[in-house]
Amino acid sequence: MSIVTPPPAVPRHLAIIMDGNGRWAAQRKRPRMIGHRAGARAVNTCIDFCLERGIAALTLFAFSSENWGRPEEEVGALMKLFLNALEREVDELHRRGVRVRFIGERQRFSDAIRARMQHAESLTAGNTRLHLGIAASYGGRQDIAHAARSLAEDVAAGRLRPEDIDESVFGTRVALADLPPPDLFIRTGGDIRISNFLLWQLAYTELWFTDILWPEFDASALQAALQAYASRERRYGLTSAQLAQGAAALSEVSAR
Repeated sequence: MSIVTPPPAVPRHLAIIMDGNGRWAAQRKRPRMIGHRAGARAVNTCIDFCLERGIAALTLFAFSSENWGRPEEEVGALMKLFLNALEREVDELHRRGVRVRFIGERQRFSDAIRARMQHAESLTAGNTRLHLGIAASYGGRQDIAHAARSLAEDVAAGRLRPEDIDESVFGTRVALADLPPPDLFIRTGGDIRISNFLLWQLAYTELWFTDILWPEFDASALQAALQAYASRERRYGLTSAQLAQGAAALSEVSAR
């Protein structure tokens, strides 16, 4: 009989939609970009928290494929902020053992931003302390469509039979396929939806929403999210009894 593994008490992979920068600035009668700059500081707080708690992977929704439709001035300012952050933060992330990876369509970014993305990924590729995924020009439906296209190309080329495609095979073609799926999803800013973020990967993820605006999201809020996560029973379609039996079996094996 296979052993049912109980879920981890601390999430291995944390995924976050960082919402509320513009509203935070509006409350202070400041330009929206002030909110985005304040939000960048909250990212560092989140990275620090993950490193301290031993969380293996953090994926942040930085810029969606739909965000290109925002006012041109705001998009331009966001791109400048993004480039500056890449130039300023990557060496320190590398020093701390953080691997940086970008998911999403890169074609619409400037040559300078794409070059900095490539540099960040190459520099930090060997790091294992924290896998930092940055979703930029990303959409969950886009991700699934790309996976389907990749499989269709293999079928057309004779490298794969249609009947061999199942959930496991499909899952190898979506973004972050080499990481465990997110255990905990957090969205700040009060909206209760996942907004086309990691649609495939979030199938069994625990969801946690808060009214806190992203620039005000701190370590205490993160700890509250982890406490809520730890209080939940993740059954993955099984029963509570099966999970208990699995925990007991693992305890017996480790005691031998």
